[in-house]
Amino acid sequence: MQKKIINWMLATILTICGAATASVFLTSCGQTNANEAEAKVVTTELIRTDKSWDGVDLPDYLQGRPEIVGIKYEIPAGQRLGMHYHPVMNFGILVQGDLTIISEDGLEKVVHEGEAVVEMVGTVHHGENRGTKPVVLYMFYLTQQDLPLSVKQ
Repeated sequence: MQKKIINWMLATILTICGAATASVFLTSCGQTNANEAEAKVVTTELIRTDKSWDGVDLPDYLQGRPEIVGIKYEIPAGQRLGMHYHPVMNFGILVQGDLTIISEDGLEKVVHEGEAVVEMVGTVHHGENRGTKPVVLYMFYLTQQDLPLSVKQ
């Protein structure tokens, strides 16, 4: 009886959807696709450092209850951010475009698409999108509740 049901199901699938669908159905019902068996999770460390992009040591952790904040920034082509500093540690991953970061004393760092960057802490700087497409930047801050993420100058 069970064999008749399976044959009927297979005949129905072949009639309605064709042989390719039946092959997929049979593969998913008992065989493992070789590509799926070989697929592996890939991890890539983007950054590991105890210094900001300008080579300065990061400060000690804040005392008290931490708060982690993640922000997506979109900076149009040709735009410049105002001068500011960060009172807390943060790092970001640039997912589109190129961002030029300039410290108050003129030191520059260009962050390219796909790169990670650790921002300066307590040092005045600004960012510029000198490119032709918008910059998309994800930043992550290690802070505490009610502390500002940046302070404008």
